Amino acid sequence: MQYKTNKLSSVIEWGTLLSTTLIVCFFLIVIIWEIVSKGASSLSWEFISKVPSEGMTKGGILTPIIGTVLLTLITALFAIPFGVCCAIYLNEYAENNWLTRTIRAAIRNLSGVPSIIYGLFGLALFVQALQFGTSLIAAGLTLGLLSLPYIITTTEEALKRIPNSTREAALAVGATKFETIKDVVLPSAMSGILTGVVLTLSRAAGETAPILFTGAAFYINGSTGYINQEFMALPYHLYMLSTQHQSIDQVRPIAYGTALVLVIVVFLLNLTAFYIRYKYRKNEN
Repeated sequence: MQYKTNKLSSVIEWGTLLSTTLIVCFFLIVIIWEIVSKGASSLSWEFISKVPSEGMTKGGILTPIIGTVLLTLITALFAIPFGVCCAIYLNEYAENNWLTRTIRAAIRNLSGVPSIIYGLFGLALFVQALQFGTSLIAAGLTLGLLSLPYIITTTEEALKRIPNSTREAALAVGATKFETIKDVVLPSAMSGILTGVVLTLSRAAGETAPILFTGAAFYINGSTGYINQEFMALPYHLYMLSTQHQSIDQVRPIAYGTALVLVIVVFLLNLTAFYIRYKYRKNEN
């Protein structure tokens, strides 16, 4: 009787998991098909290499692409060093006491804060308090703050997967704690760290709310790429074309083309993360 109950429970759990997975995949396929079918006609080399013109009703999306790349670079330069160092300290140096547990809980709670809250915080801190103004640097630092909790958490989880016996073996042959972390622990955890970093950056590249208040511009007809100026970015560009443009029907093909480019960028970043994990695991074996 107990065996039949356990078997029935396993069948129900497996069926529930399979059905929910199929539902999610179905809606994902529908969304991707909608974007690809309506955006593929706009995708061309001219669309990618030309700047918007005539109020964004013509031209391409080169300016938003440049802004997105620079924004992601600033986010990476700010978030990766701080996030990785913080995770190393929490996992390798900090004692397991109430203060460390409180810090970890706070970091995990910050991961659940809505992105628009980070945008308002970036507006208050970087734009107003530090007087960066609405600019690329203010938006990049805001996205860096948003990315920090994810990088810290994924890096710490990657470090926890390294057995303590590996650390003890390095210490036993005379290596210092710093040398053990630098030469043994970090290389062993690098696949997990890089995977988490790339996935976090791909999420940051598609955020709209944090840059809404800190530097994203509706339309720039001139020079771009300066960190102290406003900029155009793919997610905000897509949002404006889809909801705020005065000729929404006219720019709808451009909006779908922009959405397709953004999906491709995020897909390539995720593919890079999977390739990094595969490569490091293959080398370990």
